[in-house]
Amino acid sequence: MKRLIITLCTALMAVVSFAAGAGIKFDEIVHNFGTFEESKGKVTCEFKFTNTGSAPLVLQEVKASCGCTTPEWTKTPVAPGKTGVVKATYNATGRPGAFNKTITVKSNAGETKLTIKGEVSNGKKAPEGEDL
Repeated sequence: MKRLIITLCTALMAVVSFAAGAGIKFDEIVHNFGTFEESKGKVTCEFKFTNTGSAPLVLQEVKASCGCTTPEWTKTPVAPGKTGVVKATYNATGRPGAFNKTITVKSNAGETKLTIKGEVSNGKKAPEGEDL
């Protein structure tokens, strides 16, 4: 019985603190770079977000799915109603072909997965009837 009461109290506190806490809303969660030349090297996009909650929003961890993508993000707490940004830079050098990468954003408002995608062209034309 004591264990049940502790579990219920813990769950109730988690719900109350989450409801009264920070909230995060991204303008977009997928960015398509389209097709671009490998010689362009690195390409960058910005995912803008707003704190929709009533408490400061803190991005605790922002992690890319692979080493070819480098994230940067707003490191200071974002006040309610204010905005911040997560930048994602993809290094296309030596990586021709389609790509689809994720950036996981962990904050005091939960977890959000962002996606970048596109196609890197190496600038070479394949002979007719062949693929490179």
